[in-house]
Amino acid sequence: MDFFNSLLNFIVPPASMVMLAFSWPTLSFIHGLEWLFRSLSKENMEDKVVLITGASSAIGEQIAYEYAKKKANLVLVARRDHRLRGIRENARLLGAKTVLIMAADVVKEDECRRFVGDTISYFGHLDHLVNTASLGHTFYFDEAHDTSVFPHLMDINFWGNVYPTCVSLPYLKQSQGRIVVNASVESWMPMPRMSLYAAAKAAVISFYESLRFEVKDEVGITIATHGWIGSEMSTGQFMLEEGSEMQWKAEREAPSTGSHVEEFAKMIVAGACRGDSYVKYPSWYDTFLLYRVFSPDVLSWTFRLLFASHGTRKLSHTGTSQPLLEGPPPRKLLTAPPTAVQYQQRG
Repeated sequence: MDFFNSLLNFIVPPASMVMLAFSWPTLSFIHGLEWLFRSLSKENMEDKVVLITGASSAIGEQIAYEYAKKKANLVLVARRDHRLRGIRENARLLGAKTVLIMAADVVKEDECRRFVGDTISYFGHLDHLVNTASLGHTFYFDEAHDTSVFPHLMDINFWGNVYPTCVSLPYLKQSQGRIVVNASVESWMPMPRMSLYAAAKAAVISFYESLRFEVKDEVGITIATHGWIGSEMSTGQFMLEEGSEMQWKAEREAPSTGSHVEEFAKMIVAGACRGDSYVKYPSWYDTFLLYRVFSPDVLSWTFRLLFASHGTRKLSHTGTSQPLLEGPPPRKLLTAPPTAVQYQQRG
């Protein structure tokens, strides 16, 4: 057996490269035809029900607006319910039929069961579940003196996807719906000061890749991966207060909207409606994945060169008691007079 594996180690990699080189044009052509067919028969979201977690800012907010333009019914879930009020108004002005807002913590299974149950009670069905709740960090691992923050990073980034999916899955099977996941290229591409975040995102992608085979064609799964797009998640280090409640100490001002975030949100919703398995922004990041598989040393040398430190590292404040900055001011609403459907519930 050892001889057989050694022989395969010698034969399979170069043979696979040759086969890939010859088949790549044909596969690209077939993929293009599939993309064209799905674009012509994309899902009509009018009156469909879309539940979005992490909808209070950044990518979750922009995804809500994109679904609103398609006249979907929205259920917006986040811890910061005061931020959801303004987003609800904007979504209605953009075309959403009904917008419910619910304050909940996605890392608590009972609260996930509550907001999914309330959604079914109100609408009777669920078509798309969009998981965007994420929590990043900007500290070096060896500077993290308070290890109590580690489980919270995994809770938000991993279990904050798994629990809503677990509760929603029976209803998504009934409607032959779709799960949309906000992941990141850090799941396979090394980045300094993002070790725990990268590990959590890798776990998320592995979970949904496996789930895709389990549910087969009953529920579609769209995994969206992005590079650096800018969002509140990347504005600074975080401080921990009262369990899983996260507050921010910003290193610089970074708006939760921007051309890159909005463009990525458009790509995610368009890809979900087409039934795409993956949405990647920007797609040229895949080049690094090829290097990781076939020439990992080259990738390692490249990133060591790119991320070489030319000065003193900026120390992390994780686990300290320095004062926190207040959240950003409320967003200016679009102007129009329609009445709003309000639905709030606290655990």
